[in-house]
Amino acid sequence: MSRAYMGAAVRVAAPPERVFALLTDWPRHREWMVLTSAWNAGEGRVEAFTGIGPFGFLDTMTITRWEPPRLVRVRHTGRLVRGEGAFRVKPCDGGSRVVWAEALELPFGPLGRALWPLARPLAGALARLSLRRLARLAA
Repeated sequence: MSRAYMGAAVRVAAPPERVFALLTDWPRHREWMVLTSAWNAGEGRVEAFTGIGPFGFLDTMTITRWEPPRLVRVRHTGRLVRGEGAFRVKPCDGGSRVVWAEALELPFGPLGRALWPLARPLAGALARLSLRRLARLAA
């Protein structure tokens, strides 16, 4: 199983407490995360659907670290998305800096490894777009 890494960051004109609260308000993800709706799925669990209509995938996650207002880490446990993810919020001049990082296990074996160089720029662009939308919403 190969690992793939993706990360994005944004400055937000809001204090870390406000940003962290918005990041971890799972039902509000649809307001800023591209093509994604999320919800609480029980104690320490989150689920998210990314896609359009019936076309997409379910991402199941377990929260592995919770340190408000600085850090939330998850373990992706779904059939398609597996690995680790994190949102880190750091105070900075004029507000906060948010870093979103993912270390994922590529699905589909050799095909997944071959396609990742094509998918990575798109994944990064969508993450950056989502974080810019988060910044506008939090400010």
